[in-house]
Amino acid sequence: MLPKMKEDSRKLYTKLLLGIVLCTVLTLVISSTILFFIFNRIALNQVYQSDLGNLTQTSREVVNMTESAQSLTFQLYRNSSVAKLLFYAEPTIYDQVAAMGELQNYLNSMPYIESIYVYNPNSAYFYISSNSGQNGMLARGELNDKDILRLLDRFRDYKPFSPIPRTYRTAEGEADKEVYTYLCYDAIGTNNELNSAVIVNISSSWINKDIGNHQADKGGNSFIIDSEGTVVSGEGIGPRGGAANGENNGESSGGKSREKSGEKSGDDELIRTIAAKEEAGYFVRKVNGVRSLVSYTKPDPLEWRYVRVTPYSLVTEKVNSMRELTILIALGILVVGLFGSWLLSRRLYEPIGQMASRMRKLENDKRNNLFTLRQQLLRSLVLGVEALNPKTLRGKMAELGIEFNFQQDYRVALLRIDRFKEFAEEKGSDLRVYKYAIMNIATELCMQSFQTETIDMDGDSLLLLLGTKPTGEQGDEELLRSILLQIQRAVREHLKTEISVTYSGPDHQALHLHAMYRQVRDASMHRLFIGHCSMIRAQDITLLQAKNYVFPAEKEKKLVEALLSGRTADAKQAYAQIVGETASYPFHVAQSALSHLTMTLNGVLHTLRRNHSLEFQYGSDLTMPPIEQFETIAEIDAIFYGLFDEIHAKLAEKRSMKHEDLIRRINELIQLHYANPNLSLNWLADELDLSPSYVGRVYKQITMKAPVDVIASVRMEKALELLSQTHRSIAEIAELTGFTNSSYFYRMFKKHFGQTPTDFRRNAAGGGAESMEA
Repeated sequence: MLPKMKEDSRKLYTKLLLGIVLCTVLTLVISSTILFFIFNRIALNQVYQSDLGNLTQTSREVVNMTESAQSLTFQLYRNSSVAKLLFYAEPTIYDQVAAMGELQNYLNSMPYIESIYVYNPNSAYFYISSNSGQNGMLARGELNDKDILRLLDRFRDYKPFSPIPRTYRTAEGEADKEVYTYLCYDAIGTNNELNSAVIVNISSSWINKDIGNHQADKGGNSFIIDSEGTVVSGEGIGPRGGAANGENNGESSGGKSREKSGEKSGDDELIRTIAAKEEAGYFVRKVNGVRSLVSYTKPDPLEWRYVRVTPYSLVTEKVNSMRELTILIALGILVVGLFGSWLLSRRLYEPIGQMASRMRKLENDKRNNLFTLRQQLLRSLVLGVEALNPKTLRGKMAELGIEFNFQQDYRVALLRIDRFKEFAEEKGSDLRVYKYAIMNIATELCMQSFQTETIDMDGDSLLLLLGTKPTGEQGDEELLRSILLQIQRAVREHLKTEISVTYSGPDHQALHLHAMYRQVRDASMHRLFIGHCSMIRAQDITLLQAKNYVFPAEKEKKLVEALLSGRTADAKQAYAQIVGETASYPFHVAQSALSHLTMTLNGVLHTLRRNHSLEFQYGSDLTMPPIEQFETIAEIDAIFYGLFDEIHAKLAEKRSMKHEDLIRRINELIQLHYANPNLSLNWLADELDLSPSYVGRVYKQITMKAPVDVIASVRMEKALELLSQTHRSIAEIAELTGFTNSSYFYRMFKKHFGQTPTDFRRNAAGGGAESMEA
């Protein structure tokens, strides 16, 4: 049963209970969510590391197999018996037997090799050593592996020692054999024709066994992608290609006719995504409609990549189990937490209830005592709304217990809370309590040396009345400043905020109280220039009234010129000088100067809109809030500087677009008129109706190159093209590229390419250029 309590107490109890429960629930939900995502990430990373290790090991084995095939072919070429098959058109029967024996020995020593072919175009036979199917010396027409013939006919399409996946038939009625073929050939000579070749066929099962068995128990899928984005192997398949015996409209089953990965996975985008990555990694996406973890290696020396696709549900299976367990635990904790919070809130309510009772009592005491009436009377005196008949005033003050003596010297000090807007938003309904605390701090520190009364002037202001002690002791100004500094430090230390202080000189007539308040209030406005936590002597500010101010028109002109020309730093300097000078004058001078500057800037914005079609965030006109709303000049500077930066950015963007158009036009003219002997900086400037110095300067600033260098470079490129693709004479080519002097053309060509045009053509044509020149 809930204890009996008043309605206010019941609300407080309910809020406390709900607050504790809500914090408990939020903590459980947030922590569980964070842990779930962390465990998910850990699970993905662990599976990826496992996949990467296995796929990388497979990659190493394929590379090692490639190196073994390369080593084998080199040995075969160096083997004296096999070399006779490669280079003799009609080797003797003894040579053939010896060579076939050598091939069989190599085949037996490397179990992953399916077969070895030796081919000599000058001979009518293929020499084959195979683990299954055809063996021995076979004529072209006797071969079951027809695809090897077309492979040799198109040998230039394949890179030596790069695996070529294909499928061929070993014998009639037998299953197709899936292999990776390594082609080594001799094509040295002027005709660039095939002189001899050694073909090593490695069984695809030696590669696919690792790919296919990798995490097979998890239901995933693995495959290999070559440098062209083509799937060359995968689980349950051999090399991707056409029909057996190479029959696929005349195309090889390997290389150029490989199926694209989209035909395997139904998603071309998956392969493109992996191909765009330079390093190993993983990502999560849908593959064939199933959300999956895709792990991939970086390209190996063969430029192959090994990919593993694992269903996401398998990866996160254990994490999901943990999540379910966590939810159950969280529900249990929630139930226990609700019960515990109910008990805890009952225990906590007792001291809080006592505090609430005391607060209500204090509020009642405050309403029933004379504090409010005292504040009203003193505030009326300060604001000049209370009649100042000395006899009547003394009677009211005596009735309210105010012992302050206005007949002796007294001062006033105005305390203003710095950053008041933020302070008021932060404290909310407790603002008056904090102001009351500042008044208490000030009273405690001043009462030892001065008669003290504190007045809440609403807003950010508090006023201190500091009079002479009844003993007749009169504190001097140094003592006053020392105490006011102590008040600033105490407020900063205990209430975590800052105050600015303005104090007046001494006076001894109550009639002058309102004037003294106006003096310190106006002087406190100079916090705008001095800054927060300032200490201002009102008499010093009053002396500024005698100075005459003349608005600096010349500096205003420099400001406008700097803004219109995009020189933001100069504009800020001119603005800072204009505003900074007003600190030495009465506050209304700063108001007037800022109003003048606002109108000037509106004129600048209007000019920019009219001349450059620019639009700004301030709309049609810049409107400044009243200067009294700002506490420091930095707040005003931020508005003006922000506008200056925006103007600069808009002008820079406009100027950049104009320069880019100019550069594009210059490049087009050079490309179109490179053959014109008169093409030069001056010619370009005439065409563009601009000055040569401006064209040259802008072009070099943007491109980091001079126009004449670009003209020479374009002419040399065109000359190089004509030399390599036409039979025109050197003199004709010089004329066609804008050179009127052949010898100058020779010098420029050699400067750019390190050789003369004649040497270049001779080297490119392999000696045919000499007869062409003649």
